[in-house]
Amino acid sequence: MPLKLGIHIGPQDLSIDELQRLWQRADESGFHWVSVWDHFYSNPLKDRRNPCFEGVSAMTALAAATRNVRVGCLVFCALFRNPGLLAKAAASIDHISNGRAEIGVGAGWLEEEFREFGYGFPPLGQRLDQLEEALTILRSLWWEDETNFHGKYYTFDRAVCAPKPLNPKMRLWVGGRGKQRTPDLAARFADGFNMPYLSPDCVADRLCHLERACATHQRDIAEIESSVNVGFYMGDNAAPPPEPMASGALCGSSQAVIDRIGLYCRAGVNGLNLAIRPPIDWDALETFIAEVLPEFHEPRP
Repeated sequence: MPLKLGIHIGPQDLSIDELQRLWQRADESGFHWVSVWDHFYSNPLKDRRNPCFEGVSAMTALAAATRNVRVGCLVFCALFRNPGLLAKAAASIDHISNGRAEIGVGAGWLEEEFREFGYGFPPLGQRLDQLEEALTILRSLWWEDETNFHGKYYTFDRAVCAPKPLNPKMRLWVGGRGKQRTPDLAARFADGFNMPYLSPDCVADRLCHLERACATHQRDIAEIESSVNVGFYMGDNAAPPPEPMASGALCGSSQAVIDRIGLYCRAGVNGLNLAIRPPIDWDALETFIAEVLPEFHEPRP
């Protein structure tokens, strides 16, 4: 049963050399996707002094270190950067990657990093409103000759993004766990819909919400690729996954992981990303590459 398998790792609690080793192993072994995430603090937050690299620069390094995989971020926080700045950065990364970049955007959630870095912490509804404006602007800057937008949070007058992305149809992803507004935003704006740390049953439920939102907005759901991030705790000696992601994790033997991924396939998702947290269990990863990846491998274009 073909499935686009990827790796998702935060640029935290690791050196750049370790990150590049993982990115390059994924690139050469047949994974479809590698992504970073966008935080100012290591997540989960235990010590603010733990190293955590910034998301745009980390994704740029990822693009430069690989040659084959799709490269992305799941997800950039819409409130951390003006959408014009993010659009320009994304277009630049796409050129560095030779057209392999895909950009995910979300509303953010980690209150400490919002407040302590000077962003306040607006209510969720306001963050989603700001995300909606940002999605509108990103699409316009990438795909239109000129952007004029006057909203509550952003104003753009005759703005031009040059160069455009090397890939004229660079995918824009919306990511989140919500049942209502997140699928609605994906149906309206996105080429991809990412769901973090959800069980197969919850993934099936979110895809039903996405399908209903697509019907409302007269969008073919087949135009939107879907993926889920799952915690990677494979192997007999792996620690148990933390509670927030326990229902959306791969645990145990190769066969147990194969069976679990099969449930995600039957839920209807197109891709699955191993969310790897340091320290990297290289033996478990190599076992996955040797014994699990071939069961679901879909050749890269």
